[in-house]
Amino acid sequence: MSDATQKIEETVKSHDVVLYMKGTKEMPQCGFSSRVAGVLNYMGIDYTDVNVLADEGIRQGIKEYSDWPTIPQLYVKGEFVGGCDIVTEMTLSGELDTLFDENGVAYDKDAAEKIRQANA
Repeated sequence: MSDATQKIEETVKSHDVVLYMKGTKEMPQCGFSSRVAGVLNYMGIDYTDVNVLADEGIRQGIKEYSDWPTIPQLYVKGEFVGGCDIVTEMTLSGELDTLFDENGVAYDKDAAEKIRQANA
């Protein structure tokens, strides 16, 4: 196991919600990362952000770890959820709420509903 893979695995398994993204949750560096961070921030999710632009090993390693070619990547309780399109679809369908509920992740249910209403 490479150092990057080991670091990724430790991060994913030691935090309830992790977002591998370009930039940070306070300052995303791409539109897709911004969209996912925006959803998580708006819903009040307590999550760990990992800026893949700060470490080329992590940037490549996360793609191999998940067998998913793009960033951002969301993990909940050590499990890969998906990228921007999947997280967006799950948010709008309510599946993301269910995933958080099933895994004991606190979030603002009213905020989640407002996102759906705004996109109806």
